[in-house]
Amino acid sequence: MSQGILVFIEHRNGSLNKTSVEAIAAAQNLASQLQEKVSAVLLGDTGALAQEIAAYDLEKVVTAPNPSIADYTPDGYTDAMEQVVKKLDPQLVVMPHTYLVRDYAPKLAARFGKSLISDCIRAQVSGSSITFTRRIFLGKLDADVVSDGAAPVFATFQSGAYRPDQALKGSGAPVEEMAVEVGEIRMTPEAPFQEVKQAVDLSKADIIVAVGRGIKSKDNLALAEKLAEVLGGDLAASRPICDAEWLPIDRQIGSSGHTVAPKLYIALGISGAIQHLVGMKNSGTIVAINKDAEAPIFDIADYGIVGDLFEAVPVLTEEIKKIKGLS
Repeated sequence: MSQGILVFIEHRNGSLNKTSVEAIAAAQNLASQLQEKVSAVLLGDTGALAQEIAAYDLEKVVTAPNPSIADYTPDGYTDAMEQVVKKLDPQLVVMPHTYLVRDYAPKLAARFGKSLISDCIRAQVSGSSITFTRRIFLGKLDADVVSDGAAPVFATFQSGAYRPDQALKGSGAPVEEMAVEVGEIRMTPEAPFQEVKQAVDLSKADIIVAVGRGIKSKDNLALAEKLAEVLGGDLAASRPICDAEWLPIDRQIGSSGHTVAPKLYIALGISGAIQHLVGMKNSGTIVAINKDAEAPIFDIADYGIVGDLFEAVPVLTEEIKKIKGLS
């Protein structure tokens, strides 16, 4: 009988993809509801990464080395993962919703006669079934998808659906090596796809100060920049700011921009349209400053200031300077 949850861990050039740790958090959350255990799998040359993953609360970490999957290809990864899934026989296979996973996971699921439940933002167990929730129509609606329950169920979780710090550490999971055979590789991998050359990687930022329409003009961005500077954070924006070219597109947060989950997210003059909220709602602490008391951003904010940001932000900046001894 199928049991347990298997998490696919993505890595490149000796570095983990941060969303793989988020996938561990998602799997652990489901495991607590299902009363199951979680294992992880790394394909190819893992180096010391297996021990890094073994620090999390897992039943075991499986490595599957093979020269043919030293570099990613959909053929190689599908062959290897198919064998791992058949041998471990998990109830559920959890993966991060990355470009790499989107490339090979549908092919993997098809080999088991299954569909891929992709880009989930949460999952809830009820009895023997799992309801996965996905955002549709650019985040305007949530769609609940119930699996048929037959193992294995394949699902990917959206970046930011869970935070890396939600992944529980353990006492050291055992690491096991599994031999896998890889068939014909029909393509030569190119450099990893990058959507845009970025000046900043907001997905790695611990503190983000984001601005919206309420900033009124490009000249006023200096207020937010000063706040971000004293906090040691990065500046970001909602879509209208980037559309107006006040800030570059790599600073955009939301359904058509980045999905982030920093420890602190400060929203300045952002009303909180759903397209923006889907990109930052999983931040650790959300602070909102907006003169509209009915702004949707306050529905998810941990702390809110109803007032003029042009009055509040300079005061906030100065108080933080005093606390940090920068005055």
